[in-house]
Order: sequence, then structure tokens, then C-alpha cells
Amino acid sequence: MPFLELFDETLDINSTENYDLSVQISAAGLAFCILDTIRNKYILIRSAEPDDNKLLSADAIREMIAKDDFLVRRFRKVNIVLPSQKFTLVPSPLFDPGKKDDYFTYNHTLGSNDIIAANRLTDPDAYTIFAVNREIYEIPMHFWPAAFPFHHTKPLLNLLSHQSKSVQGHYVHVHLEKEFFNLLVYEKGLLRFSNTFTFRNISDILYYVLNTFKTMDISHSEHVHFSGLTSRHDDLWSGFSMYLKNLEFVNPSGNFTFSYVFNEVELHRYINLFSVASCG
Repeated sequence: MPFLELFDETLDINSTENYDLSVQISAAGLAFCILDTIRNKYILIRSAEPDDNKLLSADAIREMIAKDDFLVRRFRKVNIVLPSQKFTLVPSPLFDPGKKDDYFTYNHTLGSNDIIAANRLTDPDAYTIFAVNREIYEIPMHFWPAAFPFHHTKPLLNLLSHQSKSVQGHYVHVHLEKEFFNLLVYEKGLLRFSNTFTFRNISDILYYVLNTFKTMDISHSEHVHFSGLTSRHDDLWSGFSMYLKNLEFVNPSGNFTFSYVFNEVELHRYINLFSVASCG
């Protein structure tokens, strides 16, 4: 099982009540980071993923949390991120909490063991309605009952709404998870396109992105921004480089810094984990 751990020498297991904990939970892996709120500095990250082409069961995730020396401690605040490819956006003026199931099933099929939840967004002024496996959803409810889970697009959209406002043309962002990716397009600081696609290979991702460029009449000279499970020298980067001129990774940003030990990790891979603390 691939495992990552980085921590600053100032990390103190007896001072967790001064720390904010952010945890990302899915069948594709468990990751968490710790923010020292006194210095506004990230001082620890741990991440564990199943072996290739495998998924973690809810029981395995619960066992990993229960055995972790930090996750069982008391923190000042806990933020939860739940990645899911099934979600839809509903403008706030049209949103009725009692109809969230109807909004969701209009666009998606609800699995027999899925639960529907909703998050309020500020930019765009909308709600994200999403479905997560019930057993996964109940994990943070057990360990951190006071924490309300966020869909992974909440911290992502919160970050990109600020990033996109400095771009004159189109702002295109591709965020990759293990079996799906989000494609987001902003124009003049406004979200114009948001969709999620399942993929089997790099060709699928290229097809969906380039087709969106064509449909929305986006110039191939526009910058394309990436986050999530991709790296500069992988096949995805090489494939996109054949068709698009300007590619770049987007790192988390906000009212925080990183310990020097984080120089060893590609921060864009954990963009939602690091950004969720800024969601309020």
C-alpha cells in the first residue's frame, strides 16, 4: 500500500487542540493534514492508497483511522472532504432542502447504498448536491460527529473562483481523481462549465477536454490548469502537451504557509485537502 508521511519537527502530539485537522476519505485512499493555527502553517501530511486497481473498504478505512496516533486525538477543528463523481449544482435561489433528492436524481442514478448531501457554495452562489456511499459517509460521523462533510468540489471551487478572476480569457481547470476527473471552465471570473467524466485512459481525458474546447470555442493557446493525481512527467502531461501550448499545475493558496518538509511533495495532488480549511 503506497504511503506518504511528512512532518515538521515542531509537530507536538500533545498540542493538537491548537491544530486544525483536514481529512479526505474515499475508497481510493485516506489522507490527512494538520494545520498549526498559531503559526498558520501546515506541519504534517499522511496519505495511504490501496494497491493498483484496488479500493479500500469502509472497514479498512475505519481500522486505519482507529490505529492512527493523531487521528484519535482532539483537535481545534476538523474538516472532512469526501470525493465523489456524482454531483450536481443548483443555483441558491432555486434550492429547496426538501427537494435535494429530486435535484440529484434528475441528473444521476442513486445507488442502493448511497446517501445524498448538500453543501452551500459562495462563488458560484449555488449548492453542490452529491452522493456518497453510505458506509463511507458514516465514517467521519463516527469519529468526528461535529464535523460536516464537504464534497471535494467545495474547496476546489472556492480556490478557483479567486484564481480565475485574474485571467482575462477562459480559465480551464482539470482535476483528476482515481477513476474520474472534473472539468471546470471560467470566463471573466464566472463559472461557465462544470462536469465530471469517468475515464479509462488518457485518451478519454483528452477527448472530453478537447471537445469542450471546440464546443466553447476556446483557443488552444489558453492556459490549462491541473490538480489532483497527475505529475509533470506522466502520460497525461505528455498527451496534453501535443495539443495545448500552456499547461500548469495549481497549488493550494490561502492564509497559510507550508513547512519546508512539504517541498518533497507535489502540493497540487492534495489541493482539496489543503484548501478545505479556507472554506469556513
